[in-house]
Amino acid sequence: MGRRSCLELFAIGGWNGANKTPTFSFETSELDFQFIQHKGGYRPAPYFANRGTKWIQCTDRQNEEELRYYLSESHRLASLNLTNKLQKELHLNQ
Repeated sequence: MGRRSCLELFAIGGWNGANKTPTFSFETSELDFQFIQHKGGYRPAPYFANRGTKWIQCTDRQNEEELRYYLSESHRLASLNLTNKLQKELHLNQ
């Protein structure tokens, strides 16, 4: 029996076409989404937020520590969708 592949998306990085600055879109918890969706440098991510998922786009990297927190939290949220067996194999959420 072959191994199943599993893919969970937690963040997308790219370049803002207008001013060539990096932007990051990531999944958030409901609470984080409510907190940062109106905060400067953040907005609901196009194509994701309007589909019922809580994705935020960061367009301003002034606070890199804050961005790192949200990216690591997004990774954690995505990892919770993996099977318990796979989480254990990958040493996640232990």
